[in-house]
Amino acid sequence: MDTSPEAEQVQIELIRKASLTKRIALMEAWSQFLVEANKQNIRQKHPDASEEEIGLIFVEMHYGKKLADEVKVTLARRKQ
Repeated sequence: MDTSPEAEQVQIELIRKASLTKRIALMEAWSQFLVEANKQNIRQKHPDASEEEIGLIFVEMHYGKKLADEVKVTLARRKQ
């Protein structure tokens, strides 16, 4: 952990005091950060994968093989 407990408490208090709009924006930014961090991890494990393949691996890891297969079929149809 790279944040001291004191700093973490300050961060939590700032979030609690923030407006709803600001809290939603923070969560959206954090979510995007986590998605990109996960995709970067996939890129490291699959250096030859295309961005589409990375996206499909991400979907399979987080939402299941069935959905990933459905997305793959839909993408293939769009390319025709």
